[in-house]
Amino acid sequence: MNVSHHDRTLLRTLAARLREIAGLPVMAERKRRWRHHNALNSERPLVLAFPEGAWPELLPESVCECGDELVRSWEYGLRQRIFSHDVINDDNVTEPFLDLEFELWRGDLGFPVKQTTGTGRGSFAWEPPIKHLANDIPRLQHCEFSFDKAAWRRKFEIAQELVGDIITPRPWARFALALSAPSRAVTLLGFEYYSLAMYDAPAELHTLMRFLAEEDNRYLDYLEREGLLWLNNGNDYVGSGGVAYTDELPRHDDGAGMPVRLADVWGSAQAQDTLGISPEMFAEFILPYQRPAMERFGLSAYGCCEPLDKRLDALFAVKNLRRIAVAPWADQEVCAAKMGTRYVFSRKPNPTMVCVQFNEDEIRADLRKTLALAGKLNLEIILKDTHTIQNEAWRIPRWVAIAREEIDA
Repeated sequence: MNVSHHDRTLLRTLAARLREIAGLPVMAERKRRWRHHNALNSERPLVLAFPEGAWPELLPESVCECGDELVRSWEYGLRQRIFSHDVINDDNVTEPFLDLEFELWRGDLGFPVKQTTGTGRGSFAWEPPIKHLANDIPRLQHCEFSFDKAAWRRKFEIAQELVGDIITPRPWARFALALSAPSRAVTLLGFEYYSLAMYDAPAELHTLMRFLAEEDNRYLDYLEREGLLWLNNGNDYVGSGGVAYTDELPRHDDGAGMPVRLADVWGSAQAQDTLGISPEMFAEFILPYQRPAMERFGLSAYGCCEPLDKRLDALFAVKNLRRIAVAPWADQEVCAAKMGTRYVFSRKPNPTMVCVQFNEDEIRADLRKTLALAGKLNLEIILKDTHTIQNEAWRIPRWVAIAREEIDA
């Protein structure tokens, strides 16, 4: 691949800046604090902000200068991480890595799902393909998994040649180790049919969930067998937020030189598609089909946008559970009383306070309510699901500054 002198020089300049940031003393201190935090010995609440859908308003893609499409994508990733340090300045850690997208393909179970994309960022509609469980279950097919190792290797070699002497290219796929059985069930059935089937066709729904759980385990087997696992015990995204630094992984007795196994990595699961399902139905139709796969990981995280305060008693049975999401609509007091210091309390404030009308009094009141519980918790406060900031780039860094002020108050 021929990369222009301009693109090469620019990418190397950004890589050098990233390496400079990664070497700052504050980064070593943040790593230390995250390790203590994930070991359930948190010293103080940690603050993260993930712009997610608001990135185009913070850092428009038009800032990129590289002409080659692949190199331009790496340029944008480097610019995001530099911006995060220079402007957002949360408790994220900058490492001297170039993240290379790791693309795994999973089949459709014999029921293709057609999505119609909306005009908003990421919104879509779909027609659930399964209309009658008893008739359609026999038509389910096991997924085919694929990964183009040769194409990824070429990508790695290009990155290594361009910046490998400055920063380290590494595989990256945020949700590669996220289990998906409940989400796939809702996609296949639609939420209404899925919910009613718990009453109207429980045996058939159990059959479907067993099949989907088997698919999750087949997928994990594939990753481990094909050598498609990498350690995610550093500055890696965990579950629906959080940073992965831990001395507990990998689990190898002798460490270096061993293949990475599921027991050596963080994994995650969630059931946000089942928001209105009762705790009893969660304990019968959802968690039993997630737990066996979750427990194959070294450590696991659970939850996303669903409130878990009424599901915690069931979740506590998961042996390796370490991080639990506390969604904006979860009862924080109940979660704090039940979780205590046995888990990472991963609090997600309501993003509308930042995305709609930025009201500092409201933001401070919300943070104070969470921080009043902090003495009993391993607390992290994570701003995410920010799909817009009304084109006011100051909002996210200001939220971080406010959170820090309230923690230090």
